[in-house]
Amino acid sequence: MNFRRGERDEPEINLIPFIDILLVVLIFLMLTTTYSKFTELKVNLPTADAQAPKQNPSEIVVAVGSDGRYSINRQVVEGASVEVLTRVLSMASQDNRETVVIISADAAATHQSVINVMDAARRAGLIQITFATQQSGRARGKS
Repeated sequence: MNFRRGERDEPEINLIPFIDILLVVLIFLMLTTTYSKFTELKVNLPTADAQAPKQNPSEIVVAVGSDGRYSINRQVVEGASVEVLTRVLSMASQDNRETVVIISADAAATHQSVINVMDAARRAGLIQITFATQQSGRARGKS
């Protein structure tokens, strides 16, 4: 009888499945981290880096305040309905269909307020509409 202790085999740890699991977890974490930044859209409008357009002699400037009030060519408009805006825009354009409507909306103004101005301009027959923006700090530094 052989009572000698034989050499014991050391347990072998197979690292390949461990590495596979770590790679899957790493890929999962990378994908979820990438998508988490899209859940918070931080929008700071309006700014633009475009050059100032040439002055058009027949233009109407419509200012839209953050509280929903309107002013057309620096005259405050009483009432915020589309019909009132249409009437005032028609009078300001003096039936000149080439008049450009410049919408200068506060960054905190609601979309509906801006859409009301666009709808009123369309009803008044004014099809040239543009938006006024402020120059961003990056573009100011280039000057």
